[in-house]
Amino acid sequence: MALQEANADNENIVWHPHAVTREDREQQHGHKGTVLWFTGLSGSGKSTVAGALEQALHALGVTTYLLDGDNVRHGLCRDLGFSDDDRRENIRRVGEVAKLMVDAGLVVLTAFISPHRAEREMVRDLLDDGQFIEVFVDTPLAICELRDPKGLYKKARAGELKNFTGIDSEYQPPQAPDVHLDGEQLVTHLVPQLLDVLRHHAIINP
Repeated sequence: MALQEANADNENIVWHPHAVTREDREQQHGHKGTVLWFTGLSGSGKSTVAGALEQALHALGVTTYLLDGDNVRHGLCRDLGFSDDDRRENIRRVGEVAKLMVDAGLVVLTAFISPHRAEREMVRDLLDDGQFIEVFVDTPLAICELRDPKGLYKKARAGELKNFTGIDSEYQPPQAPDVHLDGEQLVTHLVPQLLDVLRHHAIINP
């Protein structure tokens, strides 16, 4: 009965188009809205690269927002754990927020392990063609463990942290990412590559 009531409620929910469109907002910003979805193991450098790219874009006058895995778990996803179901719901929520931000004409950068291909494709499917750029920060597990910026690998190896990606939980690397970065390179080498990608896709001006 509850499910039927929920379905009945959903039939009465209609998307309300606004007079100011995404194209209007993009014109005001001077660039297109898009999502750069950074994925990789913990310690791969995805947050570092995303943050450095955001600084570079800000210097160019591009309107951005960076959604970080830890930050959203302080609020939007604070009720979720790290089971497979909770991870999927975490990514679904972030994808919906990113979609709204793209509609606002922003360049959205996300830094999430997002270990499952199906969830990353789910976010891609939320957006129009060309609005989702998957960036794989490819760093070997051994290097990530050496970096271990939060001490999480040490806890996982000691059995103090369960369902940790790369140790006792699977990471499915992208099979055909839009951008494949060598996570062992210096950030100063990676950011120019990403700026070139954005220019190539006409997201930002040459």
